[in-house]
Amino acid sequence: MTKTTDFTKVVQDMMAQFPVDASAFQNAFKTQAAFGEKLAKVALEAAEKSTEISAKWAKDSIARMSDVAKAKAEPTEYTKSVTDFASAAAEIAAENLAAFAEVAKKVQMETVELMLAAGKEASADATAAVQKATADVTAAAKKAAAAAK
Repeated sequence: MTKTTDFTKVVQDMMAQFPVDASAFQNAFKTQAAFGEKLAKVALEAAEKSTEISAKWAKDSIARMSDVAKAKAEPTEYTKSVTDFASAAAEIAAENLAAFAEVAKKVQMETVELMLAAGKEASADATAAVQKATADVTAAAKKAAAAAK
């Protein structure tokens, strides 16, 4: 039977002629990790602020509910108490929803800023990597041409 040719050495020699700069991959990883960290910070700050708003809203609602739960002398006082609570609850809801909207707006703005900055940085990194790769391939081609003569 015929023996299959082992192309391992040929492929290794060919790959050696096209050097790969591992630092480009490391830089890309570091850039991505820094971007992830900044994005996580934005998300965690938003979660913290949202939790504060929710806790305050619940606390205010519970405090106002205690007035509704008190015994009254006249039946009309119950109606007034519930009406006052509903009115206050609607006002508090509007304030808190506006606060949530502000948090969402801030997150949106910060995220867009991060995305734009990441895009600019990635573009600069890609340009530098392509220029370096072009220079390396040109040098390898000249070296190969010189060796062929």
